[in-house]
Amino acid sequence: MIKLNELLKSINIINSWNEKNMDITGISYHSKKVEKGNIFVCIKGYKTDGHKYIMNAINNGASALIVEEYQDGWNIPQYKVANSRKALAHLSSYFYNNPSRTMKIIGITATNGKTTTSFMIDKILGDNGYNTGLIGTVMSKFGDVTIPSILTTPESLDLQNYFYQMKNKKVSHVTMEVSSSSLELSRVENVDFDIVAFNNISREHIDLHGSFEDYFNVKSSLITNAKKSAWSVLNIDSPMLKDLIDKTKANILTYGVENKDGDLSCEELDLSTGRASFYVSINNTLNLGNIKYDKRRFKINLSVPGFHSVYNSMSAIAIALLSGVPIKNIQKSLESFVGVERRFQFVFEDNFKIIDDHFANVGNINVTLGTLHKMVYKDLHLVYGIRGNRGPIVNKENAETIANWADKLGFKKIIATTSDSHVTEKDKVTKEELDVFMDIMNKNNIEVELYNELPDAINSGLSRAKDSDVVLLAGCQGMDYGAHIALEIMHDLRPDINKALLYAPLKDRVAGSSELDIME
Repeated sequence: MIKLNELLKSINIINSWNEKNMDITGISYHSKKVEKGNIFVCIKGYKTDGHKYIMNAINNGASALIVEEYQDGWNIPQYKVANSRKALAHLSSYFYNNPSRTMKIIGITATNGKTTTSFMIDKILGDNGYNTGLIGTVMSKFGDVTIPSILTTPESLDLQNYFYQMKNKKVSHVTMEVSSSSLELSRVENVDFDIVAFNNISREHIDLHGSFEDYFNVKSSLITNAKKSAWSVLNIDSPMLKDLIDKTKANILTYGVENKDGDLSCEELDLSTGRASFYVSINNTLNLGNIKYDKRRFKINLSVPGFHSVYNSMSAIAIALLSGVPIKNIQKSLESFVGVERRFQFVFEDNFKIIDDHFANVGNINVTLGTLHKMVYKDLHLVYGIRGNRGPIVNKENAETIANWADKLGFKKIIATTSDSHVTEKDKVTKEELDVFMDIMNKNNIEVELYNELPDAINSGLSRAKDSDVVLLAGCQGMDYGAHIALEIMHDLRPDINKALLYAPLKDRVAGSSELDIME
């Protein structure tokens, strides 16, 4: 509990009405979650406006309002701000006593690989004895708490609450994914980052940000706005990321796989088995705060497959070195790292294989289908959950990328679904998105077997699978429940398989394990 006047010191107020000091029990931006004595922050979103829910908030006990425009008809205190999202971030941080300042906060941004990199870092730090927290696309976790994620980066109030809980559990290091949306919508405003990393950039969220240039500028703000004492980790194989070296006041640590001029470089890469082994070369004497590394190189063996895993691990290695983890511990942790759910995950391997993959964007699709191209199998059955509410440009580019692989992978048919009953309102496939997907498939003479419901699509794919085939469950939110559904079908089809063994790949899985949370 805090006095209202004390809490308001954290934001810039343009104007106020019905001012009154009082005890504030908490903060809310969702009218249904308001409790007695809360301050309600009216956020303008893409689809709705929190100002419309003031009556609900007051009925539920709101004592004061943060608004962008004065609202007639209410006698409780109102405080006008220029940007209610930024106000929410600052109020939340202040209410919880700025908890991110008490821990080492590591922020990872990228178009692809944020989740895997974050999990790699969390494992390395945890194996080294640190008490860790993790926030990202799959879940947020700390201690014995695991919370399935709705957003890649939680809204600022929820984020600060997680930090507060982590602080109380004596967490020392927090690794978090930082999405472009969270940067643009001020969700990470007032987060005290100690290490920030930008792993890669490719086209994504163009409909949301307006252009690729705007998308890049938003993502790069994690680097350009980093504090002087922070460290920025950059992949200099990307010229755009290399250009950020001179645009931040933070300390810089660079790495490359193709480019050998970074502080760290990848040498003698061997991908012949699909799982990489390579040497990391420390090319210059590194003074990383209180830690010093002389020029040397060391061997890394990865258990997770794919060329993309090399890049993810290089970023994780750089951050681990900055965190003071001994090289031998980094080697051991990465060799035992088994990957992340829904990232080219084998969920069934018997007479045929079922692979579950996030399949989010052009870069992700190319990596996934490129890996399949290197595998040995008979036929591929692609079950695709069309990406919803990301706009026609993203869906057009995703469809074109899938089509470009059709001849190489030998498929002329796709089983597609809009997953109507398995996505929240914010991930529903629009008619425009479906039309552009179908148009690209038609132009490339690829037959589409379209289903409204996810189980029907998966059942169709599994019914076609024969010995040595691959069924690929591909898609973002629309396919999150896919693996559970697929294994339920397989349990009916193959009762001879031990149930515990069948479901083992989904042990501790978060995606698709919780009820749909329909947001206001």
